[in-house]
Amino acid sequence: MKISNEKKDKISEQILSFLFLINPKSIFTSYIAKEIARDEEFVKKLLLNLKDKKLVIEIKKNPKGNIYSRRSRWKISDKTYQIYKNYNQNNKSSP
Repeated sequence: MKISNEKKDKISEQILSFLFLINPKSIFTSYIAKEIARDEEFVKKLLLNLKDKKLVIEIKKNPKGNIYSRRSRWKISDKTYQIYKNYNQNNKSSP
């Protein structure tokens, strides 16, 4: 089954929104997939697309500095965080 680009964009927005809510924490792909109720491989594909657009940051090392062999953690980029923060502030102030 093929998913339209419009639906992929909506799911990507869900991912960004979730990462915004947990910022500054970084989180594994599997947990993001679980939270938005989507397949891990599909979520990974969307995250890599968001990474190419510089909207998210991929972290390939654990807190001790060791490189993950098969995993990645993700967090929202600073620029994207500021955009979401400003958007949320503007929407809260309007009636």
